[in-house]
Amino acid sequence: MRRWNTQLKWNTLFKRICAVAALACAAFAAAAAEANSWQQINQELGRPEGWQQIAQHSAFVLGEPTSLGQVGDQEAFSIPFGSYPNIDGSTVAVPMAVEFARQHIRLSDEDLQGFVFFSTTHGAYQNLIRREPGGLTMIASAFAQMDADQPVDLIIVTEPSEDELALAREHGVGLVQEPVCYDAFVFIAHKDNPVDNLTVADLRRIYAGEVTSWQAFGGPDVKILAYQREPNSGSQTAMEKMVMEGRPMTGAQPLTIVTGMGELVQRVGAYEDRAHSLGYTYLYYIDTLYRSDDIKVLSIDGISPTPENIRSGAYPFSTNYYGVIRAGDEDETGGQFLTWMLGEEGQRCIAQAGYIPMMEVR
Repeated sequence: MRRWNTQLKWNTLFKRICAVAALACAAFAAAAAEANSWQQINQELGRPEGWQQIAQHSAFVLGEPTSLGQVGDQEAFSIPFGSYPNIDGSTVAVPMAVEFARQHIRLSDEDLQGFVFFSTTHGAYQNLIRREPGGLTMIASAFAQMDADQPVDLIIVTEPSEDELALAREHGVGLVQEPVCYDAFVFIAHKDNPVDNLTVADLRRIYAGEVTSWQAFGGPDVKILAYQREPNSGSQTAMEKMVMEGRPMTGAQPLTIVTGMGELVQRVGAYEDRAHSLGYTYLYYIDTLYRSDDIKVLSIDGISPTPENIRSGAYPFSTNYYGVIRAGDEDETGGQFLTWMLGEEGQRCIAQAGYIPMMEVR
């Protein structure tokens, strides 16, 4: 019996050491989060002026923390997600998740960057489909990490790519996706470029490599640097499906395929490329998350992406962000939270975060 008790003590000590090591890993993961969605954001995501507590009597709460032991002179904790979903998603949806955490968990603004970890569109789809946890998330003020084994319950993303749909089929997973807000897929040029409008046909010709000079559209006689995103990024999928409609994008030039929305905005706004560059992104992204004074948004077919034109569909590339869960999870945590997002409270929270909600809200 004594030998068995000794073994139990060693097992407990080993687990505690592992737990404390996991917290150190969580700190590393929080830093790694900077290399994901947070790296693509150059604006502070503070509370909007006139912020309101909208969610009342929330059913989505974190579980009770358990001790991981002492780390230095401070006790560390692990917190289960409880009835709150483990959320992943696209960079453009980070402020939505931040607002949800404010509303339901009442986190301080200082804790939100550690708690909201988004692995960008492709990573989010992979984590949901494969039932993987995603990144480690933390509540720094409580010296706590969230349950590192909790699979992603819900993702807030742009439309899936063909590769992501194939991955779902490969794993026998159905995806339930519901639009939760509107946005516009937009084309940007340097602010000094005299061209203010392109047609849908113009864009297709440019990205098919059929037209290579801005002179064809009333601009200078210089080569168009038509920047693209990497495969399976949210904006690349939108470009392929919504704009090109399956037509091959053969106009890519060396060094014009960039990783990350922030880098694309930087390239388009670069001084040395001011007369040449063209790129695409989401309107919410450049309005809220990554601002540049050196770019401008082009109208398409003479229509600008105003909220009215986006909501009505008059703007040619009006689009949505989606809440996505696995089929069969409708009554689970992710499905329940998605239902809340589509209701009055959820839509008001989405509007408060600066998005165009699906329903008219006050």
